[in-house]
Amino acid sequence: MTNLIRTVEEKHMRQDIEPFKVGDTVKVHVLIKEGDKERIQVFKGDVIAKRGSGTGATFTVRKISYGVGVERIFPLHSKMVKKVEVVRHGKVRRAKLYYVRQLKGKAAKLKEEQQ
Repeated sequence: MTNLIRTVEEKHMRQDIEPFKVGDTVKVHVLIKEGDKERIQVFKGDVIAKRGSGTGATFTVRKISYGVGVERIFPLHSKMVKKVEVVRHGKVRRAKLYYVRQLKGKAAKLKEEQQ
């Protein structure tokens, strides 16, 4: 039964998404529909969480916009997410970065991973 579900899910999973981890700064290109028009909007921020597997996998991106923290949860395999670009790789020691919500200014910056 689970093999059957997995094979059906694999058809709908996207292979074109660049691999990224929690702590990375990403640009998410999202398709926005306004009436009968479509446009692509870029949401740039830090990945603070990834959850799930298969077609139900999601990731949370946080950014500061005009001094206010904004978070969006994106389905990883959605057709509305056109592209995920990794801007920089962050050095973190946690799987979930919810503590960043309480930090302000330079303290909220994530260190860059040396390669």
